[in-house]
Amino acid sequence: MSICIFPGTFNPIHYAHVKMAEFALEYYQFDKIIFIPSYIPPHKSLNKDLAGHRLNMVKLAVSSNPKFEVSDIEYKSEGKSYTLITVNRIIEEYGLKKRLNFIIGTDAFEKIDSWYKADELKEKVHFIVFPRGNGHSIKSGFDYEIAPMQFINISSTELRKNPNSSTIEKVKEYINKNGLYNN
Repeated sequence: MSICIFPGTFNPIHYAHVKMAEFALEYYQFDKIIFIPSYIPPHKSLNKDLAGHRLNMVKLAVSSNPKFEVSDIEYKSEGKSYTLITVNRIIEEYGLKKRLNFIIGTDAFEKIDSWYKADELKEKVHFIVFPRGNGHSIKSGFDYEIAPMQFINISSTELRKNPNSSTIEKVKEYINKNGLYNN
């Protein structure tokens, strides 16, 4: 089985996230994309009380595609979500013998050298990097390729400021129903 993981904070998940996953599924012929919302991302300051809501929003956003799955592996850990630990658990769970495919945006990939045990991650992951804006820097030692998908300019930061602009109706309804991101 050919799988690809898509970890992230998804605060909140939006149309561009779903489009990236759909593109990867078709272009790379994956059997499954596994979304993995982080519980507490090590590089971001995030209200942990939103973790359950972020998990629920991802489930709502991807529920219509049978090839999309949502993992609560990081949510259940109730600690900082270190990518290497998650990758190791997914490799073990699926009995993978080759590198794990991993969707990431250029903004996160630019900082990958600072991630927990990045050198070990290099040996286990094939990154599919989706452009966010213009250009990217070359990352020595990492196995990666740039996905040939047109950039979709949607920002979770902007959606938190104006949740009603969310392009995923189920997510917008969930945000409003639960009073999330009220300034």
